Amino acid sequence: MRDLGVGFGYLLKGQRWVARHGRSYGFGLLPGLITLVLYAAALVALAVWGADAVTWATPFADDWSSPWQGLFRGFLTAVLFALGLLLAVLTFTAVTLLVGQPFYENLSERVDADVSPDGTAPRSELPLWRELWISARDSLRVLVRAGLWGILLFALGFLPFVGQTVVPVIGFFVTGFFLTEELAAVAMQRRGVDLRARLTLLRSRKTLVWGFGTPLGLAFLVPFVAVFLMPGAVAGATLLARDLLGEESGGDGAEAPRTQDVTP
Repeated sequence: MRDLGVGFGYLLKGQRWVARHGRSYGFGLLPGLITLVLYAAALVALAVWGADAVTWATPFADDWSSPWQGLFRGFLTAVLFALGLLLAVLTFTAVTLLVGQPFYENLSERVDADVSPDGTAPRSELPLWRELWISARDSLRVLVRAGLWGILLFALGFLPFVGQTVVPVIGFFVTGFFLTEELAAVAMQRRGVDLRARLTLLRSRKTLVWGFGTPLGLAFLVPFVAVFLMPGAVAGATLLARDLLGEESGGDGAEAPRTQDVTP
């Protein structure tokens, strides 16, 4: 359970780091703002035309008497919007990181150099186009996994009582895990750690991952908050990645060093 607090601590340390480095924070806001506009438009469209989509998809309910038809379709419309919101939270980070790859790569390097005992940061030797391709490919693979979880949780949401209590809690933990993976990928990709190795590392310290990603996922549900937290989330995920990889950190990222041998 200690790892829950450690993970949350990295989230706070990341926000403190960008608060002390205003220039990095300012540049880090731009990708989130662009992505927010795109997602806001999509959610508004879903809210406006979601009921029409449900009506089109449920022709068998056309002859139902009142109030059952309205209650049934109203419930499905609410579930559809909730699913869209969940998918928006799950995918916002991936899309923002893809849009802002050069910004966040630079920010993560600065964090690494700042907390590294020798003042250096690992750097990728790959060209930018190759990094973007790997990031997009891995993000798609992660989104497929997240989408499968979303469909499963959507189906379980119809279960009485459990669907309204246990399932949302599980959903937030799932969201937290995938959010952390996407954010930590910025630092780990520079080190040559591939997707499979990243997932293995994250699964080995699930409580650490949940401590970092679950409160962040909850915060991302508040409009506009995700944009302002993204730079600090990338910084905090860099500190978390150093912990997972057993790298010694100083300054704001200091934690007891861990000796864990990881071979990508």
